[in-house]
Amino acid sequence: MRKDYNLEKRKYVIIGIIFTVVLIYLVRLFSLQVLDNDYKRFADNNAFLKKIQYPSRGLIYDRNGKLMVYNQPAYDVMMIVREVQSFDTLDFCKTVGITRQQFDKRMEDMKNPRLNPGYSSYTPQTFMTQLSAQDYGRLQEKLYRFPGFFIQNRMLRQYAYPVAANVLGNIREVSPRDIERDDYYIRGDYTGDLGVERSYEPVLRGEKGVEILLRDAHGRIKGKYEDGMFDVSPVSGKNLKLSIDADLQAYGEELMKNKIGAIVAIEPSTGEILALVSSPTYDPSSLVGRERGKNYARLNRDPYKPLFDRALLAAYPPGSTFKPTQGLIFLQEGIITPNTMYSCMHGFVAGRLKVGCHAHESPLSLLPALRTSCNAYFCYGLRAMIDNRKKYGSPAKAFNLWKDYLVSMGYGYRLGVDLPGESRGFIPNSAYYSKAYGENRWSALTIISVAIGQGEVLATPIQIANLAATIANRGYFYTPHVVKEIQDTVLNPEYTVAKHTRVDKHYYDYIVEGMRMAVLGGTCRIGAIPGIDVCGKTGTAQNPHGKDHSAFMGFAPMDNPKIAIAVYVENAGFGATFGVPIGSLMMEKYLTGKISPERQYLESRMLESNTIIYSGVKKH
Repeated sequence: MRKDYNLEKRKYVIIGIIFTVVLIYLVRLFSLQVLDNDYKRFADNNAFLKKIQYPSRGLIYDRNGKLMVYNQPAYDVMMIVREVQSFDTLDFCKTVGITRQQFDKRMEDMKNPRLNPGYSSYTPQTFMTQLSAQDYGRLQEKLYRFPGFFIQNRMLRQYAYPVAANVLGNIREVSPRDIERDDYYIRGDYTGDLGVERSYEPVLRGEKGVEILLRDAHGRIKGKYEDGMFDVSPVSGKNLKLSIDADLQAYGEELMKNKIGAIVAIEPSTGEILALVSSPTYDPSSLVGRERGKNYARLNRDPYKPLFDRALLAAYPPGSTFKPTQGLIFLQEGIITPNTMYSCMHGFVAGRLKVGCHAHESPLSLLPALRTSCNAYFCYGLRAMIDNRKKYGSPAKAFNLWKDYLVSMGYGYRLGVDLPGESRGFIPNSAYYSKAYGENRWSALTIISVAIGQGEVLATPIQIANLAATIANRGYFYTPHVVKEIQDTVLNPEYTVAKHTRVDKHYYDYIVEGMRMAVLGGTCRIGAIPGIDVCGKTGTAQNPHGKDHSAFMGFAPMDNPKIAIAVYVENAGFGATFGVPIGSLMMEKYLTGKISPERQYLESRMLESNTIIYSGVKKH
């Protein structure tokens, strides 16, 4: 009998098809049970509800132990999309205080993978944050009507004092970018925004826990899985102790009301920042709760920019507060001695170029030049250094050395303050001027205004305060910082390392004496404090856009100094008009705890004055 090969082939085809189908089922089963997490999530969520347990955020205290920031309970509305069944949407919206349109928008955003990376209908999703206590109470009573929804307990920040908003910062809901950068976060989480809340976020936030609850076949909670054996407890964030003195900070903000500018006070022996005032400011509690977005938008639109931290970010011409740096450089380089005399007939004159000055004795040496804030003296000194080709070879080489000295004093680069966004200010180098004027086509006369803190030179208030601390220490400083202690954690050792300048210590004694003379009988006379040896230097910075800026830099006491300070008030005129009084009041308040009766008139004048009217900014 002849063999039917077609039938034989058909048999192999059928076997192959059966084998292929079985293989497909096996691969799919393997994929579902081993590779595909959705199947596992679906199975787990049928049996379990995993609730995140949020840690208590670290508390924040001032240097004297006063509680400044603490936590208050808040409630988020969560949902598992797969478990949501038919419910009365309008009743739900009314209960939580939103419209139907807002409900639909929240649902749409939740399911948008761009806005909510990692979205899954099997896992808890944040529908609504920061439910008010009243709305929480209403929803809790009706929660059984809304299957798939549950309430998540959270913590929000509360502020004990309406001060130091720029130092403390605030917290906000995480953005998609935050979630992409750090897998700690999920949609609806909070993160630090501005201030120490941002720079110390990893320390303050703690670690999340999880509670595993067992469900029955109908999805109802039956209690903890295995009596909580597999639960993970949250770990609270660490507490911070700031170097800020809350009372001094509040006093500084009062003095700066109706003014634009900044105050920075530093403890010279440690670099700890005692006060960091930016004005105008705002109440930090305004950026908490459901009104945060609206209030943030209002602050952002304010033409006086209260969200802009002028103490760290504003780069100003330092004016005459810069002159002590010039005296130090010229002494160290041998350009002058303490007895070198320069003439000043109301200004520096070189051919047609003149830099004006005010009436005082002439000629004069370094200490009287500091006492009277003589412009001519420091212009002549800069010219003697930059144009000294015999010693330096060229103005470019001399100028780069000049800049190196200033960098060692904390100018031109960020100091490394433990707050976000610090500006570097600006100290030009020779390449900057060669590009502007041509190589070998400029000299000291071209740039003479930098000798008195004008021209291209820019400094932040914290850099000016750091200079005061450096002079107070006679030649070294510690990186300024606002956090004094972190609970159970060693503070960054960078803050305990002294940074020495390129100028020998003994030259600082002359600068200190000159600044003391300025208070005893010079431009800082109004800053004298009974019983305290104050050293100071005024600054009147020219402003091409309006009235000059009023500045002051100083420290006290002269020996064993406890506080160094810089004050900068925009559009306020002479340094002695606002900078000096505010700076000396701050020092007296810190050192004695009060203002002496004979100086209370000065305090009243500062508290009641308004310099915003001279700013040229119109508030809409």
